[in-house]
Amino acid sequence: MPHFIVEYSGNLEEKLDFQPLFERLHEYVIGTGQFPIGGVRSRAIKVDHFRVADGREDFALLNMNLKIGHGRDMELKREVAKNVFAILTDWMKPVTDEHYVQISFELTELDPELKYNQNNIHPLFK
Repeated sequence: MPHFIVEYSGNLEEKLDFQPLFERLHEYVIGTGQFPIGGVRSRAIKVDHFRVADGREDFALLNMNLKIGHGRDMELKREVAKNVFAILTDWMKPVTDEHYVQISFELTELDPELKYNQNNIHPLFK
């Protein structure tokens, strides 16, 4: 953890380059010292079937969810959420300056009793 998951409308496909965003997000969360480098991962999922507002074809959406493991205090979660949203909206600015886009973000803390994973990358960073 943390995991960045982006869903975006297909009409943004040619306008977005996710690698610079993911690089900034990874650098930020690792730089807090509160998240293990071996657990950070990002992915973007194009959504071909969507409708925004009244259905105009040039309206777009982008939603990011940041999933983190349980146990961090609310102050840190608020700070991380605020800074991640700022990174996201800064990265989207060239698009939002020219196009109508709904941007949303949510930080989700996973329940430790309901989350399972296996990761053999962690030992590489110890």
